[in-house]
Amino acid sequence: MLDPVIRELAQDKNFGSISFHLPNETIATHVMWVDADDDHLLINTEVHRAKYHAMVANPSVTVAIWSSEDAYKYAEVRGTFVGEIRGPVARAHIDFLSHKYTSQDYQGEIASERVILQISPLRQRVHGL
Repeated sequence: MLDPVIRELAQDKNFGSISFHLPNETIATHVMWVDADDDHLLINTEVHRAKYHAMVANPSVTVAIWSSEDAYKYAEVRGTFVGEIRGPVARAHIDFLSHKYTSQDYQGEIASERVILQISPLRQRVHGL
């Protein structure tokens, strides 16, 4: 279960970063829009992206989320990519996230199918929250 403090941080208008292993074993980190349900952190991406392929190959990830009001208030979740949601739900979710962060529908080009990545926490830590 996701810590309720972390869930609230992810559901508010706060940015996160996701770190994952690339095929050559280096680590990549991307700043992302984030969301959460009761059990998972949620990241929306596209199936053709390197981050998606990398997480399918190695599901170990770390997500950090920081308060937009005070970056010293943050959470870290070390976890595992455990599932995905595709189709109309994932497409609608990117518009939901875009409204949360930009107050408008998603404006980026969509080159392939949208997918919501479900990340299950293994270790959760908060600082200043």
